[in-house]
Amino acid sequence: MRIAVFCGASIGRDPHIVAAAQELGRTIAQRGHGVVYGGGRVGLMGVVAEAALQAGGEVIGVIPGFMVSKELAHTGLTDLVIVRDMHERKMRMHELSQAVIALPGGFGTMDELFELLTWRQLGLHNKPMGLVNVNGFYTPLLEQAARMERDGFLHGRTRLLSGSDVTSVLEQLL
Repeated sequence: MRIAVFCGASIGRDPHIVAAAQELGRTIAQRGHGVVYGGGRVGLMGVVAEAALQAGGEVIGVIPGFMVSKELAHTGLTDLVIVRDMHERKMRMHELSQAVIALPGGFGTMDELFELLTWRQLGLHNKPMGLVNVNGFYTPLLEQAARMERDGFLHGRTRLLSGSDVTSVLEQLL
């Protein structure tokens, strides 16, 4: 099984988030699963990839050509797939994975997460999706999703799995 990991191209300011990224990469590899991620060697993306590689795991990066130099593409991966644009990146990551986990990140992380959530709601896939809610990073998003569900704007399989630590999220997903 391969797990798509959406996360920031920067490390942010919370060392607990960096530690969670290291734990996620390492734990996915130790459990015999592969990582599919955005292909950069910087930020949380690089942290996840390095941890998985050091644990002997398969790591596939997917990065648009125009971002190869901007995000400093990781060249030591199992495979680096260079695509045309952000849409193709999301599609390729989706095609290569059987589950999705999001660590904290910015607009790019949210874009990836929401597009795959939308695809799932439309019935285009049935993959489990989870959030590592380090220090409550995703609590406001989870509250908003609950509100959208209560108010009748969400239907089908829209619920996100979540936990405050890597292990609890992986246990729910796998």
